[in-house]
Amino acid sequence: MLAMWSKARDLAQMAPPERNRWVDFLRAVSILAVVFGHWLMAGLYVDDAGELQRGDLLSVANWTHWLTWGFQVMPVFFLVGGFSNGMSWDATLRKSAPAQTGVYRDWLAARVQRLIAPTFPVLLLWAVLAVVMTQVGLERGQIRDATEAALIPVWFLSVYLVVTACTPLTRKAWERFGWLSFAIYIPLAMLTDWLTFSVGVPYVNFTNFLWVFLAIHQLGFAWRDGRFDNRLFALATFVVGLAILISITVYGFYPVSMVSAPGGFSNSLPPTLALFALGVTQVGLVLALEPLGRKMLDNLSIWSATVLMNGMIMTVYLWHLTAFVLVMTVMWIGFGGAGLSSVPGTGEWWASRPLWLGVYILALLPMIAIFAKHERSFGPIRGGRTVPKARVVAGVFLICAGLAATAGVTITSEQSWSGINLIVVAAPFVGAALLGFGPMYKWFSKTPAEEGSGS
Repeated sequence: MLAMWSKARDLAQMAPPERNRWVDFLRAVSILAVVFGHWLMAGLYVDDAGELQRGDLLSVANWTHWLTWGFQVMPVFFLVGGFSNGMSWDATLRKSAPAQTGVYRDWLAARVQRLIAPTFPVLLLWAVLAVVMTQVGLERGQIRDATEAALIPVWFLSVYLVVTACTPLTRKAWERFGWLSFAIYIPLAMLTDWLTFSVGVPYVNFTNFLWVFLAIHQLGFAWRDGRFDNRLFALATFVVGLAILISITVYGFYPVSMVSAPGGFSNSLPPTLALFALGVTQVGLVLALEPLGRKMLDNLSIWSATVLMNGMIMTVYLWHLTAFVLVMTVMWIGFGGAGLSSVPGTGEWWASRPLWLGVYILALLPMIAIFAKHERSFGPIRGGRTVPKARVVAGVFLICAGLAATAGVTITSEQSWSGINLIVVAAPFVGAALLGFGPMYKWFSKTPAEEGSGS
């Protein structure tokens, strides 16, 4: 870790002065908020009969529903994504020759690679674990629970990749229509919720994954183009967003909790108008704080910590629940449930949280040391050839479908002898190969001559 800190400090000192460090800081903080939120809300405990129970802080303490307004910060990540994707796409267009083809395909492949590469190890590990646990005779329901808990984070990647793939169109819409390109998503989200809750149209609510997060992504373009430079405007955005959020949750139809909680529907899976309002509220707040934040990041130590976190951000996000499952498994099987007697929400449980959070961090550190290198390890291998458009479309579709299925239905199968759903497991890997990275790429990329020679 000392070597990683030293490298991060060197990179921090090399950062150009014009870089907006607040973007990097928000990216790091938003992921850390999700990580600590998951660790805090989930609570296994041993009941009086000695049985392991799945505790949920949100189910036993209604006041904690308000905490989700601070821990559900995925909208901030999409705000940062809009800023970064807009900047990257603009730079790509400036550098490319006017007649050059395949610009979008190469750009998208590079953006996808940065997200999917660190995902491979965690998918492979849990696929292998599921097979091994099935073959040794563990109860398949328990295998499903453990696998589902560890791989929940990948749902976000599927949505984010789709939103990223839309960048050229959404960026052009912003340049042409400005705020209208953001505002159009408000009635779309409202219509979706009406069709869902009033009319009862099935599955239409899943389109809000697009309407809500594309809208916040548009605000990232607005930020990059200086539309929030007036801090009073940013503060007004926060106030208006908060007023709407309170009116439709506290005094309205939507639950206060911004994540799945007992006793009501979820505001996040799929998103609702309430999460949309929360996103606007968070955008206004973090952009109103930008001048203070950028001044804070002039401190080399804070900026170095930000650089360090950004260098392993996907590893932390993808592995934090694996660390949680590992700790719980060791304490239950290895130590007979020691330390798991306190019920979530009690005073004893709260007093033990700092200790348990420290244990989760310690469990996560070896995973960071082993797997963080994959954040930059897989580069496209094109051999001078541009990936055909059909392969790009198929590749992105398979990756997104595979990740969505991994989070939605899990990689396990109660019918398969192996214990896993091979189609779900294989989809992201085949998609990545089609896009042009990973060891399978050479097989997909062979020319007829190469295939004939067997090379």
